[in-house]
Amino acid sequence: MFTIESALVKATIDPKGAELTSLVHKEYALDYMWSGDPAFWGKHSPVLFPIVGTLKSNAFIYKDQSYALPRHGFARDQQFAVESHSTDTITFLIRNNEASSKVFPFSFEFRIRYTVLDNNLAVTYEVTNASKEDLYFSVGGHPAFKVPLTAGTGYEDYYLQFDKVEDAPRWMISPDGLIETTSQPLLQHTDRLPLTKELFQKDALVFKSLKSSRISIKSDKTERGLTMDFPGFPFFGIWAAKNADFVCLEPWCGIADGVGSNQQLTDKEGINKLVAKEVFTRTWTINLL
Repeated sequence: MFTIESALVKATIDPKGAELTSLVHKEYALDYMWSGDPAFWGKHSPVLFPIVGTLKSNAFIYKDQSYALPRHGFARDQQFAVESHSTDTITFLIRNNEASSKVFPFSFEFRIRYTVLDNNLAVTYEVTNASKEDLYFSVGGHPAFKVPLTAGTGYEDYYLQFDKVEDAPRWMISPDGLIETTSQPLLQHTDRLPLTKELFQKDALVFKSLKSSRISIKSDKTERGLTMDFPGFPFFGIWAAKNADFVCLEPWCGIADGVGSNQQLTDKEGINKLVAKEVFTRTWTINLL
């Protein structure tokens, strides 16, 4: 495990998957991350790369070849190298290798940088195309935050506050983990979503059209909460395991295949195309309240 810290915040990251496992506000002695209890969901904040969500038949086609990839890709199970580490910043790196090339036929460098400042954590994804051919990929976050955050409060005392008034449906997920062709109304001229455990009985809430680029976890019964800023992420997921005391706020540059997908990687909804030697960068931040 590796740590970085500011005057107010200490973050702990596991080099396996470059996964954020703890985010403590030192003044409040409060860890805002889910504990990773395997009875519900044994992860904290897996990184989604080089795909987000599920592929149709767990495979994609590129240049007439079929390649198998599990849900959310392989980065979350990889041992990352530490490229640099200071008191308040750490950068992790994986590159393509012989094993990755069998399931993802591209040359890449994938860096994840964590930086703390005051009561903020910034998480940056940096994808470099290391070849002379185009690189097609998706990337996203899956951090799980503890709810309830403080003693004396319950799960349903919390709500999600959007920074814009939303009229956004949820896109339903099929039993195979694919995006259905129809959506259902959810956010209807509101900037608030009350948290209930029933919300996630039919899997994640998937959004394609949020106006917001900031979502907060708040409660009227405590001042403790957090705000996530995610500019430049066109898709967003909100999820919790059944009856678990957390909520995942998931900024995505990519999305699961639709049920009607032709499996062609270059046609995939939300896929990012990176030309030779180009670098793709996105950052989401957490402000602890």
